[in-house]
Amino acid sequence: MTKTARKKGAEYGHSRFQQIAMLDPQTGEVVERRLEHENGEARKFYAGLPTPARVGMEATGYAQWFERMLAEQGHQLWVGDAAEIRAAMVRKQKTDSRDACHILDLLLKDKFPRIWIPSTEERDVRQLLRQRYKLVCLRTSLKNQLHAMAMGQGICRKKKLWTAVGREELQGLSLGPWASRRRQEPLCWTSSSRSWRNWIER
Repeated sequence: MTKTARKKGAEYGHSRFQQIAMLDPQTGEVVERRLEHENGEARKFYAGLPTPARVGMEATGYAQWFERMLAEQGHQLWVGDAAEIRAAMVRKQKTDSRDACHILDLLLKDKFPRIWIPSTEERDVRQLLRQRYKLVCLRTSLKNQLHAMAMGQGICRKKKLWTAVGREELQGLSLGPWASRRRQEPLCWTSSSRSWRNWIER
């Protein structure tokens, strides 16, 4: 990081805009601005900054696009622990402008509580794990539903219920119209998801 690089604190508490406080090292001036996201104002502003600029912001789960944009433009993003940032404030009353200036002050004093953030590749793997977990829960829920239905009709096969013979027994249960539909939809879903089961159990 060169001595002429700009440092900027961003209060990213809204999905539509961010409030910034930026120090220009050549003039010593602190500039405060509000940048809109959807109209491209934020992207244009950062594209016009000399690189590399160091940007500090509180940790949030809705700023992946912002992280990618800064990386593409050659800027450096520091993400800070939100609780530590707030604990370091003298005045506890929160405003977007005050928060942005506070983050800038922490950057200038080398007291910014930077935390580790996962890479794009690591985040993508996490998405796979979350999806896998949700699908496992869905499969378990459907199996429990069918198993309870079979037990209600006097059939208790445990794991054998999911064999070809067990599925035939499920299909052969004498049920009312709505109970039959409640049985048929999970059966169709599970029977047509062999490739999904192979994928999820890898």
